[in-house]
Amino acid sequence: MAFKIHWGSVKLVVLLVVVLSLFAFASVRNGQRKVSQPEISFLGDNNLFITHETVSKLLIQNEADPLNLEKEALDLNRLEFALNSNPMIKTAEVYVGVDGLLKAEIEQKKPIARVRAATSYYLDDEGGYMPLSSNYTARVPFVVGHVEKNNLSNVFKIAQKVYNDAFLKKHVVEIHQNKDQSVSLKLRQYSFNVYLGQLNQLDKKINNLKVFYKKAMKEHTLNDYSTINLQFDNQVVCTKN
Repeated sequence: MAFKIHWGSVKLVVLLVVVLSLFAFASVRNGQRKVSQPEISFLGDNNLFITHETVSKLLIQNEADPLNLEKEALDLNRLEFALNSNPMIKTAEVYVGVDGLLKAEIEQKKPIARVRAATSYYLDDEGGYMPLSSNYTARVPFVVGHVEKNNLSNVFKIAQKVYNDAFLKKHVVEIHQNKDQSVSLKLRQYSFNVYLGQLNQLDKKINNLKVFYKKAMKEHTLNDYSTINLQFDNQVVCTKN
């Protein structure tokens, strides 16, 4: 009994074997490629608190000579952990391209206020600690007075309000917190003190400040006051010089 050979099926099987062989060979060759100089990109803001050089050093210090390692030998999770542990960095992603290029995508923390103390530091947009940078200084309001590094929630509430409000962001240069966590503000160009008191009904207090400011600006009386007290409901109590 003669068997008929289906050459079409044979060709298909041979082609499949060749493709799989080439793929396996390419994968092995790709995994054996040496990693090149890291390519670092920063997402978002162009103001660099941490430099390309610093990121490169962090990558090199946390992997045994990564530029001479084969791709398969790299511990990318370890490199990401090292970058994410840096107090300047919000998130970091590290990967290797098919061409052997080691890449790191960095998102920096965003400072919204600067705590002025024996050792000064920034408060970031998530309420966390961020060290000062020798590479760039952010133009954000100072926070002074009774401020504890492990208890920043009250300061964060007002700093976040200042950062997200166009009027406050333009005018507020200093946030002062007292021991009882009552808060005062200093405005740009004016010497009077804006006393908020406790941060309850904060939106109403800020709205009262805006109404007063607009009226006093129109009347050219902003320089006549030493204190603007907003702690009481539905009223602004002003003390003249």
